[in-house]
Amino acid sequence: MTDPRRILSIQPGQPASDGAGVRLNRVIGGPGLERFDPFLMLDEFSSNDPDDYIAGFPPHPHRGFETITYMLEGRMRHEDHLGNVGLLGSGGVQWMTAARGIIHSEMPEQESGAMRGFQLWLNLPAKDKLGEAGYRDIPAQQIPRLTTSAGVEVVVIAGQFDDGEISQAGAVQRPHTEPQLFDLHLPPGSQIAPHLADGQRVMLYVYEGLLELPEASKQAVSAGHLVRLTDEGQLQLASAQGARVLLIAGTPLREPIVQYGPFVMNSREEIEQALRDFRDGALA
Repeated sequence: MTDPRRILSIQPGQPASDGAGVRLNRVIGGPGLERFDPFLMLDEFSSNDPDDYIAGFPPHPHRGFETITYMLEGRMRHEDHLGNVGLLGSGGVQWMTAARGIIHSEMPEQESGAMRGFQLWLNLPAKDKLGEAGYRDIPAQQIPRLTTSAGVEVVVIAGQFDDGEISQAGAVQRPHTEPQLFDLHLPPGSQIAPHLADGQRVMLYVYEGLLELPEASKQAVSAGHLVRLTDEGQLQLASAQGARVLLIAGTPLREPIVQYGPFVMNSREEIEQALRDFRDGALA
């Protein structure tokens, strides 16, 4: 029998503000990004108060990575300097490849009600950082959903879900980083053991309920905490009272990470070039 993946760390998110004052819970970001390679940032936004989100994210640049926005509740409109316009609704995903450069805005398409979801930043390999920029808007009905024999609901956003009984390809596939992004809804008393390749970085973000990891310590993880696991072994999850969890996994690039705000490259010189290109209107 394969040993279970062990816990490396459990950490809470930190209150933050971004854009024009949108209140966030920053789960990944800042120093020590190499621990999370190929992921660069994870933000959770969740509020029923429009004062927390109404100012949105006015036009801002990106270069060198991808952003994945997963909307649980709410509506967000995006526009960019290339002429792309899209509307992200409840249950939908926007997958943006910033690559060599994009200047875009993300603005709420609502003035009241809940705005709830996540944004994940995924690094690009050095050879793709100056490739073509682009978007893919994926409505909820185009994202595969399944229910396991234990009653666990799985939203398969990216990668390949496989628990030995059910196999389902996600809405997005990516080479190199091979991201696996699943939204798991565990009812009380359920368990699940998704298969993940050895060598992949694996993280779990609990955003509702209480999750149990049945290793020797039988560690329980409450909402608002990120669990980082070892790169090898079987993943085993359970919940006595019920939980909702983002499972995030990917193959590390093992390349230098140099970040300056919205630019993520492999060297300081490349960051300085991005700043010059933005200043000169030649980002893309």
